[in-house]
Amino acid sequence: MQMNKPVVKVYEALKWASSFLMDNNRDANAGELLLQHYLKQTRSQLLANLHDELSPEDLEQFKAGVTQHIKGRPIQYIMGSEEFYGRTFLVNEEVLIPRPETEELIYHTVRKLPSIFKGNQKLYLADIGTGSGAIAITMKLEEPGLEVTATDIADPSLEVARKNAELLGADVQFIQGDLLLPFIQGKRKVDILLSNPPYIPNDDEKMMSTVVTDHEPHRALFAGADGLDFYRRFMEQLPQVLQVPGLIGFEVGVGQGKAVAELLKETFVHAEVSIENDINGKDRMVFAILK
Repeated sequence: MQMNKPVVKVYEALKWASSFLMDNNRDANAGELLLQHYLKQTRSQLLANLHDELSPEDLEQFKAGVTQHIKGRPIQYIMGSEEFYGRTFLVNEEVLIPRPETEELIYHTVRKLPSIFKGNQKLYLADIGTGSGAIAITMKLEEPGLEVTATDIADPSLEVARKNAELLGADVQFIQGDLLLPFIQGKRKVDILLSNPPYIPNDDEKMMSTVVTDHEPHRALFAGADGLDFYRRFMEQLPQVLQVPGLIGFEVGVGQGKAVAELLKETFVHAEVSIENDINGKDRMVFAILK
């Protein structure tokens, strides 16, 4: 006679996951996010259904997902997506997981545009090192009048970005290339340049969570001894592609704001350079307005 499998309710599965995750130094909330994903429910639906029974298939899948996260795989890669600026973006190990700080880069950029650019002129925006396409796609959807081009050095990243643009209905051009070289070689100029480049000093890797270092692409994370290698390369190339008036917006690592601002001031002597703090009061964005 075959024994029936024990019935597990939603709240019991969540309790198990929370305890298992905390015992292994992972965020206890990861279980809730994973179960929402597998059951295709919102958080409020999940909480309303705490006493529902889980099917054996859902329970098995949930346990496997929690175990993967225990071993270090980010839940965004397990679920295959992450929320960014109110939209869902596909992600995998070929792209950096979009972060809330980058949402603030977009917020500040959109806020600055009306005071820099007057009239109904066509504006060209470049997103350099696009990864999942989060910046380029969001800017196009928030400001449909922009002509947006995004570059990345890695074709596998661009595959993800193109898929996101298609799913979200964003008309963005994607080009494979190293930083601004596609624009320089094509003699193309831009009015707005945004980038969240790699900015982590190489030596910081040993202090970082293995959830990040073992899974997110290193080409999108690390940038030399002080983390400023890509900003220095930008300074060599930017004068060849930026129009006047123009806007440059960089995301930076905490504590790098002043150094990146100085690089921009040296490159564009007459630019209005500002450091913007994120919601936590950390220097996370540097802007330069070319007049």
